[in-house]
This record gives sequence, structure tokens and C-alpha cells, in this order.
Amino acid sequence: MVLAKTLGRGALACVLLLLAACGTRSISNSGYEGRGNAMYRGELSEYDVLGVDRNGGFSEAEIQAAMVRKQPIAIRRGSAVLLVQSGALMADPDMISAMEKYFAVTSFSGVPLDTPRYAGAPQSPPVPYSQLFRMAAAKGGYETVIVYWGVLESASKGLGGKAISWIPIIGGVVPDETQQMRIRLMMAVIDVKTGQWESFSPEPFDDEAMSNEHGRAASDQRQVMALKAKAYRAAADAVALRYGR
Repeated sequence: MVLAKTLGRGALACVLLLLAACGTRSISNSGYEGRGNAMYRGELSEYDVLGVDRNGGFSEAEIQAAMVRKQPIAIRRGSAVLLVQSGALMADPDMISAMEKYFAVTSFSGVPLDTPRYAGAPQSPPVPYSQLFRMAAAKGGYETVIVYWGVLESASKGLGGKAISWIPIIGGVVPDETQQMRIRLMMAVIDVKTGQWESFSPEPFDDEAMSNEHGRAASDQRQVMALKAKAYRAAADAVALRYGR
């Protein structure tokens, strides 16, 4: 039993040693090791975007009434959609391109505002993003707002060549690390007229790539771009399949 426990601890130690790095970053700040978007100021709150007061303030009767009023959301193919990527000044080009297969898309800023938004006096409650986005969309003739969030999760594992990664070979140096990366998205589809919304998470995608110290950053960014392109195409297809008419 003591030997088994010792082996268990040893195996865990090996795993911890093999994992050189792991972390999570936003798709809106996806540069290698923090070298990302200088405009990044964090993410939009889902509560604020969807018009749900996180502090409560609603009754059981209001909850029941909201359930009664709920209607299925539909998006006409070719209709105008306001697209918002949380944390980014504009939606990523690959997402815009993917959505434009089905809808007339305009990107809108998803950078959180620095100062509170007030409808009247400063002491009044701040205006939630749900109303700001719907008003902007209504004035522009957009029937639907789509807001999306995304995270990139990565873990790196050292290879047997780690100790000799500086020995030159033809075309570069020996790869000494494998990075596994996964992208996950969450989509919120908001009807401008009613304010009703639905959300879902498309299929996640994974990738694995080997790199050496000289090419680590470039390899990382190739993974990021490839995973974003796959996830965005899948997300656009899922929106069209779920809500298209």
C-alpha cells in the first residue's frame, strides 16, 4: 500500500513536470504570452448583455410572466444582424465572413465602457448593455443582435528533445514541446424587438502542435488562427440551422 501511494505521488509529480504551462485567454486577447490586444479591457457581463439584474429585484410573478411571453427566435436568411464580440472593438474577420454566408452582418464594439451609462441623472441606475445594443440595432434597422464570448485553453508538455533543443538540424532545431489547445464559444442571440434571447455553446475544437523555442510564438498563433476559423464556421452554421427561416 505504501509503495502504491509512493508510485501515485511519483506519477503525479511526473505529470506536473511535463506540463510546462497551461492557461486560459480570451479570443479577444489571444496573443502569445500576453502580447495581445492593447485595446483589451476585459469582457462584457452576460447578465448585462442579456438584461438580467444579477442583484435580483424581480418577483416570482415576473419570472412566470417572462416564461409565458417567451416566443421562439427566428432569423430570416439575409436579414440584418448586429454582431458583437465580447472584449473586442470589432468582431474577428473570420467570424464576420462566416456569418455573412447567411446574414447581412455589421460588427459593433464589444469593448466594455470605462464609465457608467446613465439614462438620466447619475444617481439613476446605469443602462444595461442589453438596451444599448438593442437601441443601436433598432436605429440601424437590425432585427437581431448576436453577442459571443470565447476562451482558448492551452497546456504545454515537454518532449524528449527538450534538453537538446539547441542542436541545429536541417531547417531549424529539434521540437521540444507539444501544445494542446482548445477553443470554446458561447453565443447569445437577441431579438431586437422583444428583447428575448437564447444562448448556446457550439462544438468545441482541439488542436495539438509541436514547436521549438525559436518558433514557439509563431506556432501558438497558427493554432489560435486555425481554431478560431473552425469554431467560427461551426458557430455560424449552428446559428443558421437553429434560427434560420
